[in-house]
Amino acid sequence: MAQSIDFEVFGIVQGVFFRKHTRDKAKELDIKGWVMNSNEGTVVGTIQGKEKNVDKMKTWLRKTGSPHSKIEKCTFSNDRYIAKEEFSDFFIKY
Repeated sequence: MAQSIDFEVFGIVQGVFFRKHTRDKAKELDIKGWVMNSNEGTVVGTIQGKEKNVDKMKTWLRKTGSPHSKIEKCTFSNDRYIAKEEFSDFFIKY
């Protein structure tokens, strides 16, 4: 079983390499999924993996981010368990 959850990060998160750092952290934690900039100035995506790793990634998205980001808040939705990850890697969508 794997956990899957969607996220949206608010604040100064575009133009500060947030997506690249998110991809790097996800790969470090063996998280699958994707990340992209939204038209509303936020960063959105999906993370999937072992529950303990997803929890670590959620904390990173809420509190750390990229070095020059300023996270105001991070929301999570569509939290569910899946038989296996739906993605083979973690990637940046454009």
